[in-house]
This record gives sequence, structure tokens and C-alpha cells, in this order.
Amino acid sequence: MKRIVSVSLGSSARNTSATVHIEGEPVTIERIGTDGDRRKAIELIQELDGKVDAFGMGGIDLYLVAGNRRYAIREAKPLLRAAKRSPIVDGSGLKNTLERRVVEELDRRGIVPLRKRRVLLVSGVDRFGMAEALHQVGSETIYGDVIFALGLPVPIRRLQALRVLAYTLLPIMTQLPFKMLYPTGEQQDEARPRHVRFFQWADVIAGDFHFIRRSMPDDLSGKVILTNTVTPQNVEELRARGVRLLVTTTPNIQGRSFGTNVMEALIVALAGKRWEEMTPEDYHHWLDRLGFTPRVEYLNGTPESESGQPIASVN
Repeated sequence: MKRIVSVSLGSSARNTSATVHIEGEPVTIERIGTDGDRRKAIELIQELDGKVDAFGMGGIDLYLVAGNRRYAIREAKPLLRAAKRSPIVDGSGLKNTLERRVVEELDRRGIVPLRKRRVLLVSGVDRFGMAEALHQVGSETIYGDVIFALGLPVPIRRLQALRVLAYTLLPIMTQLPFKMLYPTGEQQDEARPRHVRFFQWADVIAGDFHFIRRSMPDDLSGKVILTNTVTPQNVEELRARGVRLLVTTTPNIQGRSFGTNVMEALIVALAGKRWEEMTPEDYHHWLDRLGFTPRVEYLNGTPESESGQPIASVN
């Protein structure tokens, strides 16, 4: 039996575990939050190193990406170094492959037509693959990096402008305490509406769920949410706010959509490689082989205004 453990700087209230069967083999998947305590996360990785088949690094990215450049986050490096025997990944491999595919499939199959659709992507540098895919399918996108990471109501409307901004600011921002850039620990349970007009403008709200949840307004009637990890409680919260359609790029496993770091750890464990050895072709091979299916769930209303055609696969 393979064992995948995501050690997260996020809230321990979101801890969970599940057992799934992959190609006939049982695999346990666990998520353990450390409430923003980096030292505890490092100690947990050291304790489990060599006893698990792969780690996911949750609640923090190893890199932020802009175009073909990537910038290492200073505070993530000790977590990476803590794993000497078991591979450890942060989800960036799937953000650059799976999430592109999901955007393309949603548009191509008419499940969420995205051409000329208003999309708020709360952070482009966190999900540059998704940012590029939205640009390629022709959506009208606001990249919310300055709005939600820096707290300034300045929308970025062009992908090239996002690249230039990232090239300028990321060498500095990645050296800052990560909690200044992203909610960790108890911050993940905080929610107060901010910059509401951008949410109201958008037809589709996309990106990291914690970024979305921290600032989203009470009324999201008719909106589409395109995100990653959600719990059953999160789903009911979105339903109560009027969200019409929820799409998660990772599959629904026993009522929960796990983060990209967890799913990437699963793929790396199955491939028997370290993350440095993985190529985009490797990820595409395993995505095809496993047949990962995004979660597509109508929370309010019916699919009548879209094609309603379910995603059978993400090939």
C-alpha cells in the first residue's frame, strides 16, 4: 500500500484522510495541517521521511512562476530540505499541466465557454499555467495579484503586463515572510469581503480557494467557481452564497477535492521518480493513464444555460 502525506502550513481544521484504489493498488492519502507552524511542519516531514512514498507541500509554494522564469520562495526551502528520502512536491507540476487541460476542456466542450467570458483569476503567478490557458482561449481576464496579494485595487488585464510585473516584484516578494503573500494557519479561516466590485464584475472566479474565500462577498449568485481544494463545508458555503457551478481541477475523492500538491505527490509516487526528474510529458502520461476527472457540480440551478455535457476525461 502506498502512502501519500500532504504536510501543510494551513489550518489543522481541514485535516482529512482517504483510501483509494489506483490500478488495483490501495493508496492512502492524508492531509496534516500545522496551523502555520513551519518548525512543526519540518519536524513532521523529518519524522515521516522514508516512511511515505511521497510528500505534498501544502499551504506554501516552492516556486512562483512567470512565463519561463521561476522564483524560489525563501521560507519553503527548509521544508524541501527536510525530506531526504521521500520525494516532496508543491503542486506546481500539475498547475502547469492539469490545470491548462481543464481550462481547455471546459471551453472546448462548452461546459463553461470561456471566450470573451469575464474571469477573475485571483493570482496569476500562483497558477501561471491557468493564466496562460485563459489567455489562449480568449477570456476577458483580470489577474488579481496586486489586488489580493498586495491589497491595492489595481487590476491587471493583460498577460504580458502580469509577466512584467512578476519579473519586477517576484525576486523581492519571494524573500518576504510567506504569510504576507498567502493565508496560512488561522488566516485560512478568516473571511471578510474585500474588493467586491471585481467579484461582481466576473462571470467566473478562478484560482486558489483560500485566496477566493478570504475576500469573496456574501452574494455570488450565478457565478462559476474554478478552483482546487474544497471540503464539504466549503461546498455548502458556496451553495449558500448562490454559486451556480463549482469546478475543481482535481477529482472528487470521498466528498473532497484535494490540493494539487497531493495529486502531484500521488503521480510522483506512482512514477517512482523525484520531482526534479519529472517532465511535463511525464505528468501528461500519468494524467492520461489515471484518467483524472475534474469535479463539475451544479450547486444552484441546472446546466441549461451551458451545454451541460459532463467531462468524461481530461485527455
